[in-house]
Amino acid sequence: MNHTRRAFLQLASSLSALPLLGLEGAIAGPLASAIRKPPRLKAGDTVGLISPASITFDPVLIDIVREILTALQLEMKLDSRALNRWGYFAGSDEERAAAINDMFADPHVDAIFALHGGWGSARVLPYLNYDRISRNPKIFLGYSDITALLVALYARSGLVTFHGPTGNSTWNHYSAGYVRRMLFDGEAFTMENPKDLGDNLAQVKDRVRTIAPGVARGRLVGGNLTVLSSILGSAYLPDWKGHILFLEDINEEVYRIDRMMTQLKLAGVLDKISGFVFGKCTDCDVGSGYSSFTLEEVLTDHIKPLGIPAFHGSMIGHIKDKFTVPLGIEVEIDATRGTIAMLEPAVLV
Repeated sequence: MNHTRRAFLQLASSLSALPLLGLEGAIAGPLASAIRKPPRLKAGDTVGLISPASITFDPVLIDIVREILTALQLEMKLDSRALNRWGYFAGSDEERAAAINDMFADPHVDAIFALHGGWGSARVLPYLNYDRISRNPKIFLGYSDITALLVALYARSGLVTFHGPTGNSTWNHYSAGYVRRMLFDGEAFTMENPKDLGDNLAQVKDRVRTIAPGVARGRLVGGNLTVLSSILGSAYLPDWKGHILFLEDINEEVYRIDRMMTQLKLAGVLDKISGFVFGKCTDCDVGSGYSSFTLEEVLTDHIKPLGIPAFHGSMIGHIKDKFTVPLGIEVEIDATRGTIAMLEPAVLV
């Protein structure tokens, strides 16, 4: 993440200590106890397109997303506020929350995709109608800053959400293929990195590394490390006990990854999880000279003492070829093979 976005997230962390001014159906009550799977997508369904975070500067992006959805045989309903602007946000916090609430309430919308991330999703959490969302389960797809919404909807409404492409992502054969298998076909499959050697005698790209061997089961939850750490201590996180935690990030120096992993440790998150997967840390600088820790060393230092199966390098994150990862679904990870096996479909089939 760049320095501007990092400053925004630090502001969000300080604001999280303020009283929550929720609207109807906000966070009153316990964490969701029941898991709610959304219906699968099918040809002809309508996707509600929202901007829950940063402003959209180029409206051409809307045309591109429409063409992507057409290629998927889907219709698009653009939220009327998607091109709004309030400072660097796509409208006020209340407006962006209303867009989410309205899409869940609209009987003609079958799924909800985020146009892009940036920063701002965490600011709308107090204004979401979690009861309404629970009563109207729909596919909710995005990643990066959208992590705040994915985790909160799972924790507060029991909704299975999906860490995957946003509208401005690369919708190539690889990434779109996982969207189809997960959201259209309702498959319960194993996520495993590609094994293409290219012209090499051994695999060079997209290797996985075992932090601690073994097999673990649990409900999968996670997302962007920076965003997730910025909402620690809030009422929008699940009970971490027995979960498999997955993380990814971008443009963070290794010492910052260390600081955020320390935050997870001090908050008690790492002591409760049953397994750990780190995806990609894109453009994460190792630091200067041989005195720096590597990313692998930092992850090993924090995770290996936990005695749980763990690996890194999975196709999750700010990359062109990415998995679509369900939050709230029972999975089994094999830290030696570097696989995530779904033990159930993530959608109603």
